[in-house]
Amino acid sequence: MVYASTSPDDVIDGFLPHPPRSADSYRALDIWANQPLWSVVGSPGAAPAVTDGAQRLTFAELEAAARRRAAGFRSAGLQPGDRVVLQCVNSVALVVNLLGLLRAGAVPVLTLPAHRITEIAHLAEVAGAVGYICHDRAAGFDYRELAADLLGRVPSVRFVWVEGDPGAFAPPPDLTIDAETDSGAASGPEDGHRADPDTPAVFLVSGGTTGLPKLIPRTHNDYRYNIERATEVTGLSAADTYLVVLPAAHNFPLACPGFLGALRLGAHVVLTDDPAPDNALDLIEQYGVTVVALVPALAQVWTAATEWEPADLSSMRLMQVGGARLAEADARAILDAWPCRLQQVFGMAEGLICTTELDDDPETVVGAQVTPMSTLDEIRVVDADGTEVDEGELLTRGPYTLRGYYRAEDHNRRSFTPDGFYRSGDKVRRLPSGRIAVTGRIKDTIVRAGENVAADDVEDLLLAHPRIRRVAVVGLPDPTLGERICAAVISDRADLDLADVRAFLLDRGVATFMIPDEVRHVSTLPITAVGKVDKRAVVAGLLG
Repeated sequence: MVYASTSPDDVIDGFLPHPPRSADSYRALDIWANQPLWSVVGSPGAAPAVTDGAQRLTFAELEAAARRRAAGFRSAGLQPGDRVVLQCVNSVALVVNLLGLLRAGAVPVLTLPAHRITEIAHLAEVAGAVGYICHDRAAGFDYRELAADLLGRVPSVRFVWVEGDPGAFAPPPDLTIDAETDSGAASGPEDGHRADPDTPAVFLVSGGTTGLPKLIPRTHNDYRYNIERATEVTGLSAADTYLVVLPAAHNFPLACPGFLGALRLGAHVVLTDDPAPDNALDLIEQYGVTVVALVPALAQVWTAATEWEPADLSSMRLMQVGGARLAEADARAILDAWPCRLQQVFGMAEGLICTTELDDDPETVVGAQVTPMSTLDEIRVVDADGTEVDEGELLTRGPYTLRGYYRAEDHNRRSFTPDGFYRSGDKVRRLPSGRIAVTGRIKDTIVRAGENVAADDVEDLLLAHPRIRRVAVVGLPDPTLGERICAAVISDRADLDLADVRAFLLDRGVATFMIPDEVRHVSTLPITAVGKVDKRAVVAGLLG
């Protein structure tokens, strides 16, 4: 395929689109639908669409709820193209708010329940967000306090809507729609607003491999194609029931195929914010769940729990595992314990998704030999000099991979090649079969329970502690988390402990998944020949 590069001159308000020649080729191949993202959701009438512990909506009810919510947003003053930070736990409310924003022409900024004011304020400011939507409380945290703090920090935020008890704020607005005339602002394209399908439909949040998290613009065209291909490679159908236990704003449970893929085909989506096996396995039995997406840490815990949990799991058809590398022993244990297929998934919110195939033999699945889900995905494997090799860093571009982070020009110069390939930071090996195997990370990233945590980001936060003189943050092997975050500190206070560090970071509004799991005091930090901390030597010393 001829693929023109995109120059900085093509940037539109911080957004770097696909080059015209490649975009035209995707349209010519009929893989870009030029339709709004919200229209990906099917409408099979009275079939169940979304269920959580408190609410259940059919497809007809979900469509009506999303249209009322969209009308409410527009009536309240949201304009097409406005950015709104959406921070909700897994719930029917999350789905209604997401679809309502999309139908209103707004652009949701999808954040995680674990994010705190440091990340939320940064993302709202970069996006130029005018609104913020959250729940009242979850897991002991009051998001209304975060909302009040956000209003004081980011002047562009004018609207705050709170699910549950809104306190000093307002609940998300609804506006009754006249079914006879189909009037109201929720009618999407019918109200005169047609979003450019090559502009952002949603913003996802990066794993934050350097500094604060970055915004990942996903367009109507590229994200619809992402969802459509993912439903095909998982064999999803209207007969499935899809369980969402990972945070639903993540790309994996959102669109790979995620709940949007399930809703596209008329499948039933069950959402829970409690992934503990005693709850989740009961939900599998209660609703006849057939498909679930997990990170390795959860898959391991659930598999162990099959030994004592009495739930009937016979409905399960497919378990997807991704977000981090799954150990071969854990993959074999899943195949032994569960009455379903295992599909290993390697991917990124920035675009490229690779999977094992449904008809693969067990050894291929256990070995995580994955294939890009689109024949239009372009792959390079290069060394530090950019020379193509059999094992090295994975570079990629294609019809659903971003061309640049939003409003991040300096970072984009480092993360993309001049001809448009995204530097993933993942180390992979090309296999004779044409597949790839992921062998590690090139970037200094800790993958903790499926979350990518930048070591240098945590180090910068810890160095603000008045009692920490030097620090190296590393990932240590952990049987449950995959990797746990360890801070090796040089401190002038011997009694500085994990509780002190946790309190310090929580007081600064740092996301909980970035907080170290342990603190170790060291007298020195080993240095490489070029003067950098030798992380391998640090890990060896801590494990020794």
